[in-house]
Amino acid sequence: MFKKVLIANRGEIAVRVIRACRELGLKTVAVFSTADRTALHAQIADEAVCIGGPATKDSYLNEKAIIAACEITGADAVHPGFGFLSENAAFARNCRKCGITFIGPSPESIEMLGDKAAAKTAMKNAGVPVIPGSDGAVASMEDAKKLAEEIGFPLMVKASAGGGGRGIRLVERMEDLVPSIEEAKQEAQNYFGDDSIYMEKFIVNPKHIEIQILADTHGNVVHLGERDCSMQRRNQKVLEESPSVIMTPQLRQRMGQAAVAAAKVCGYYNAGTIEFLVDNDCNFYFMEMNTRIQVEHPITEFVTGVDLVKAQLKIAAGKELPYSQEDIRIKGHSIECRINAENPEKGFRPCPGKINAMLVPGGPGVRIDSAAYQGYTIPPYYDSMIAKLIVYAPTREEAIAKMKWALAEFIVQGVDTNIDFQLSLISDPMFESGKYDIGYLGRR
Repeated sequence: MFKKVLIANRGEIAVRVIRACRELGLKTVAVFSTADRTALHAQIADEAVCIGGPATKDSYLNEKAIIAACEITGADAVHPGFGFLSENAAFARNCRKCGITFIGPSPESIEMLGDKAAAKTAMKNAGVPVIPGSDGAVASMEDAKKLAEEIGFPLMVKASAGGGGRGIRLVERMEDLVPSIEEAKQEAQNYFGDDSIYMEKFIVNPKHIEIQILADTHGNVVHLGERDCSMQRRNQKVLEESPSVIMTPQLRQRMGQAAVAAAKVCGYYNAGTIEFLVDNDCNFYFMEMNTRIQVEHPITEFVTGVDLVKAQLKIAAGKELPYSQEDIRIKGHSIECRINAENPEKGFRPCPGKINAMLVPGGPGVRIDSAAYQGYTIPPYYDSMIAKLIVYAPTREEAIAKMKWALAEFIVQGVDTNIDFQLSLISDPMFESGKYDIGYLGRR
């Protein structure tokens, strides 16, 4: 086992990783930008190193500074969290070259699965259902037009190196195809430095269901059930729950087996998530694989009892999974709401600033993952999420009731938040019925 872990991230996920390391007796190193000098992760780690200015390119995306911080502090492992460098194959490869354990999959797996078109081809080879579409990146506009006629409308244009809802366009007619591709390519180039795109059939009103997997370096792979991430705004997840209301034991087994097959065909190890679209007839199609821990991982931890971050650390240290698929049981129901510093009434405009007062809910089955505290100033440079509120109860109905009062007790003063918006969502009859899909918020 490595002895000291540098967390190449910030916010609640950095705090989450630090706490997991402590439970395993590992020393921790936080890195922070000049805008994060008072951030919680920088205060609670055993050591903290400033790695640059507020801009992410100067700090949390500054590979050289992060590697140098490892050398200065003697950190022999790096946990990338999510976002930033977590799915950067070059960074994972550089860690390997420097003798630093990267707590995640191999750079080869990250590279293959980061290219959405290549990943789709790999899934086909593994027998995992995929959405009808292009075989790899689309080479020219003429090829795109021919393919559009074969696929039919509506269809989706997606960035091959995309993520986070960027580089995606819905095309409903042929005359919109070329301008949509041009827009998607430009956005993809701006955000990912790669303007290649692929095309696929648009599945009308699907559920977004993802399967969590854990795989060790000895060839063992298990899935830990599903998360329903269908409540989305502009391709961004708003709240998640586990299990999904549409899930049957048979469907979970089929989707779980497909997820395990997807991991095995890639030679994957560590934690990962395979995302699927599920249509009204419960046909499921591979969408993408995330090669990192997910924001919504706590709901899986609640319903399975498995600490996913500690599992990541142990897998990276070469340990075998201590359980088989038969040992994994889904019990109870969990819901996560993302609490953001934003104003829903003003187009969800981010609201950085000082938190003057903060009261978080508590009690059995209530968990807060956050790096915010009373007196903390939220900087304007990063994601607006300030906390994750997660609840657990024996049934979905009880979990919804618990989330309602937990949101009602959650008080943040000094900045605008989406707490009231989340309360309206959790109280929405469509959510309570479970009959919502990824397009519901847009239609509402």
